[in-house]
Amino acid sequence: MTEDAPICSAKGCRAPAVWVLAWNNPKLHTPDRRKTWLACDEHREHLSQFLGVRGFLKDVVTLARWEGGPDAAGPTGSAADR
Repeated sequence: MTEDAPICSAKGCRAPAVWVLAWNNPKLHTPDRRKTWLACDEHREHLSQFLGVRGFLKDVVTLARWEGGPDAAGPTGSAADR
């Protein structure tokens, strides 16, 4: 992992990010705006639940897919999967 590699957004976690959690707070953001948190495999579910219980979570995709990289056609996890 390089110093510029994306890391998990969970407090205190320094693991490489694997997932992008796209979210939106409807009280603050327009419906099409997407904020993002990054998650490692270990924290994906916890961060998804935190956003989901508030009604903020819009989508969960792999970092590669979000960035449009070579793994972009790979597996994803969607907010609809929960």
